Amino acid sequence: MTENPWTPAHQAVESGDHVELTHLLDEGADVNEVCRGMTLLEHAIDLEGDSALQSGTPIDSRLTVILLAYGADPKPQPPGRMSAADLADYYGHDIACRLIDRLTAPAAASRLRSGLWPWRRSRKG
Repeated sequence: MTENPWTPAHQAVESGDHVELTHLLDEGADVNEVCRGMTLLEHAIDLEGDSALQSGTPIDSRLTVILLAYGADPKPQPPGRMSAADLADYYGHDIACRLIDRLTAPAAASRLRSGLWPWRRSRKG
């Protein structure tokens, strides 16, 4: 029998099992773990993009959304590799691109630090 090369969280991504992935993250799995040279986020984007490309169906972004919600770092691990954003762009994974852009934009960081969002400021007028 061949040994499974994936950690439990990476196996959940590989299987497209968003319920198990969420359970593992809730139980303390490292959202930024690297296995076989990929972070969970890179693995999810690659799987979602490749699956859609091969099947001709729209991209299912549940795994990516879950990982970003749990705080996955979109920077490449290790540095110098394709980033999650690069993979999303390669596959035309628009949801992942938009989410990563929003999470990494300097303006988003300042809004998070201040606790104020633009629509709240405009209503205080």
